[in-house]
Amino acid sequence: MTTHLSAKQAAAELGISLPTLYAYVSRGLIRSEAGEGPSRARRYRAEDVAALKTRKEMRRRPEVAAETAVKTAVQTALHWGAPVLESAITLIDNGHLTYRGYDTLTLPDAHTFADVANLIWRQELTTGAQFTADINSQWAPIAPLWPHIRQLALMERLQTVLPLAMGHDLAAYDWQPTTVYQTGQRILLLLATAVTGQPISGSISSALQRAWGADPVVTPLLESALIYCADHELNVSAFAARVVASARATPYAVVMAGLAALQGTLHGGATERVDAFLREVGTPDNARAAITARLRRGEEIPGFGHPLYLEGDPRGRALLAKIAAVYPAPPGWQLAQQVVAEMATAVGRHPNIDFALVTLAWAANLPPGAPLALFALGRTVGWLGHALEQVEQDQMIRPRARYVGPLAMMRDA
Repeated sequence: MTTHLSAKQAAAELGISLPTLYAYVSRGLIRSEAGEGPSRARRYRAEDVAALKTRKEMRRRPEVAAETAVKTAVQTALHWGAPVLESAITLIDNGHLTYRGYDTLTLPDAHTFADVANLIWRQELTTGAQFTADINSQWAPIAPLWPHIRQLALMERLQTVLPLAMGHDLAAYDWQPTTVYQTGQRILLLLATAVTGQPISGSISSALQRAWGADPVVTPLLESALIYCADHELNVSAFAARVVASARATPYAVVMAGLAALQGTLHGGATERVDAFLREVGTPDNARAAITARLRRGEEIPGFGHPLYLEGDPRGRALLAKIAAVYPAPPGWQLAQQVVAEMATAVGRHPNIDFALVTLAWAANLPPGAPLALFALGRTVGWLGHALEQVEQDQMIRPRARYVGPLAMMRDA
């Protein structure tokens, strides 16, 4: 299946001139990316060209195009297709990622995770902010149960504490932006407390470092990981969060929906598959053999490639570079480096954020489940940002199904 077209092919498909094609690109109607090879000639998303062609056909001959449009929408709109909801939070374009216009990869250089939460929730970028909400009233009913909850896996802890705390936070039923900002802080600190098992003082990354018994040098890496995971446009968990918010459920319910989707093996749960694969590889010397064996069996190598980044996930690349600067020697890092090198040679695929999070855990000797916990804590900011947007738009997300099952059966008289 062709995923990209040349400029001439795209223009011919639409029946337009090249200047008109470029105008469509500048208006965001068609996405373009740098091509491979010396020329780096731009390539244009075939799905965008097809969608625009369908729209033009509908205007010219709506009676003919309607059926085709319905089928195309059902099959492609929610499968790496064009955006289905408007959002001003994250832009993914030509291999770059920005939060409200700010380069995501450089944010950790001068800003905290709390600064990024302010940016996503309140549309303002602060400097040196920290989360300051009081969660005593939410944590109190959980405290007696903590000895049992702490026996659960990290993600199970997060999914357990939220419903226990929700009924003790009446402000969560108020969707005014200023109130949600405070509720969001409480939810985030509650989740961080569930991960660490102790009250949060200072930054969340510092609290995680202390609770996990890691070297303090890992703290900036944890901070970067949280920021890189804060949002990623309309991924499956963000979409789930927006659906729940559109029904006016509480922010707690929004985050519970996000967590439910995140743990799926095709989303954040992929971190556990990456971890299992690295354990399967075992040593750097075995990387090529392990990769070859999987490829021969037609199996996926988890942690590599991303449909939105043909030249590699910039979040994975940036986090791995930061890890290399801090942990150049540990065996876990050497193993990851060798796997990355072998994958680039074998199939030309690059590590994504899932692989980078697991590499961080291996290099810093973090506990099992730490990569997914980092993903969940970071992405909570994005889920609540999308929830705020959805409530502001004041529309319930309620798509219709195109029924394809059997019709009602006629009964014998």
